[in-house]
Amino acid sequence: MTLANKIAYFLIIFVVIFTALAYGTVHQPIIALFYLLVAAITVLWGIDSVITGSFQFSPSPLQLPIYAIAVYGFIQVVPFGHVSVAGVENVPRTISLDPFSTEMNALHFLALGLFFSAALVLFDSAKRLRRVVTILMIFGFIFAFFAILRWVVSPTKIYGIYERQFAQPYGSFVNRHNFAAYMEMLVALPAALVLTGVVKRDQRLLYLTAIILMAVALFLSGSRGGLISLIAESIMLVMLTTPLRGTQKVIVRLALAAAMLIAVVVGTIFVGGESSLTRIAETASSKDVTTDRTHIWRVTVDVVKNNLPFGAGLGAFGVAFTPTDDSSGLERAEQAHNDYLQTLSDAGIVGLLIGGVFLFLMVRTASRNVRRQNDFRRAIAIGAAAGIFGVLVHSIFDFVLHTTAISVLFLLLVALLIAAGQKYPDDLRNQETHRSGRKGSVLPIRFSDR
Repeated sequence: MTLANKIAYFLIIFVVIFTALAYGTVHQPIIALFYLLVAAITVLWGIDSVITGSFQFSPSPLQLPIYAIAVYGFIQVVPFGHVSVAGVENVPRTISLDPFSTEMNALHFLALGLFFSAALVLFDSAKRLRRVVTILMIFGFIFAFFAILRWVVSPTKIYGIYERQFAQPYGSFVNRHNFAAYMEMLVALPAALVLTGVVKRDQRLLYLTAIILMAVALFLSGSRGGLISLIAESIMLVMLTTPLRGTQKVIVRLALAAAMLIAVVVGTIFVGGESSLTRIAETASSKDVTTDRTHIWRVTVDVVKNNLPFGAGLGAFGVAFTPTDDSSGLERAEQAHNDYLQTLSDAGIVGLLIGGVFLFLMVRTASRNVRRQNDFRRAIAIGAAAGIFGVLVHSIFDFVLHTTAISVLFLLLVALLIAAGQKYPDDLRNQETHRSGRKGSVLPIRFSDR
């Protein structure tokens, strides 16, 4: 294992943590730094290939839809003739209504694809998988504690210095719904480890403490979508970790899940979360057109109709929304508050097909890997699948996957889900059963005969 390989592996983990702490990576300078980090990982991946004499890559087809949507974004900005706009002649005609935003979004998908591909290659041992899961749990615990503390001490300012006028920040995120989505994914991994029974008895209290603290932080964010997603995720965890036989095991695990939920509610109330629980009970409508989901979804359906079959362009939703909106026009929605509707509005039928293929491949991978006989990797697969499911549910109510930090963690969970189905040389040293699993998570292309 080369130094370049080790540094690239470290940067993969660093990117996950950095993107969350840097306000969720929604500002252009931070996004540019994210691109530089991904470029560094890619270069180190190449250096490792040169040193070892072989190029390692993952054969997983789940990479293809991400690159496909990036390619389609670049196609959407290709000029097809010229038009006259507001008296201006020879304006390039493109599929996208906002070519610049579409080009930037295509570049973003390309960066996410490279990050994902590198993670698949670098998760090449059981030891590394354990380390990633442990770091994510520890980070989730510290991040949740910070979010609760910030909510108590300075609820309107991030790090006590950055204040958002038109948003409700939480933790380090400028939007409380994004924080809730992030916690949904983080809490799933330790919860799966506890429910599958792979955690040692003397460590269970630590894991339960981390789980409860993360869930309390999610509750305090006041995100309705986050609450619904956490419930859906918990149900999935119980279903995947409870065998169909054995009434006693079913009762015990259901009781454990109920106890966790009760502890979360009690913990929330204890730290003064009544207002958050009340906010969760509010209706989905709002006087602000930029957050009134009922209005936005209705207009988005019209945007979809007006831009079929190719879509309005990746990232062009705001431009497409304005002429279709029947409100005063003083405010403009930049996101559809539904990742599925926005995929259809931005990329049309092509985006629907690409997204459908991605979901199909992911469900097929999850259904296979959650049944692995390797206990620890089975727990990883279940936790990753539950976290992915939670954020996919949340995407019905918000645009969470449009936030860089969330999409990065989402892809990391997908990488863990894929890696959980492999067999590694150090399985025996980690005292894990290895009766099943695909041998080798990457394929090498040799540069020489050495």
